[in-house]
Amino acid sequence: MATIAPHAPAKTAFPKADVITALTDELLTVAGIEAQLRGIALPKDQAGVMKAAIPLDSLSVVDTLCAIEAVVGFELRDNIVRTGGYDSIEEALAHVVPRIERVWVKKKGAKP
Repeated sequence: MATIAPHAPAKTAFPKADVITALTDELLTVAGIEAQLRGIALPKDQAGVMKAAIPLDSLSVVDTLCAIEAVVGFELRDNIVRTGGYDSIEEALAHVVPRIERVWVKKKGAKP
């Protein structure tokens, strides 16, 4: 009699592009608000805004995680965001995306 091995659930790859897109959209909004409040003139192009020195408060960045939760399918803890915030959108993305990916791998068991 043959034994059938249990079927392991399929592992899904980390949706990095979708996470970056959603997070970028949210951070652009936060950066626009911060720039307006602080009287900082933003560059006209998105690439310039991404690199611009705009302080992003950690609590504001934590709020952006709600948009990412819809992409990854689970709640993200606020400790993903660095206390003290970030000095640009690029810096925030470089720090937060790998941390979201690590949580994804723990929860979903899939590597990129």
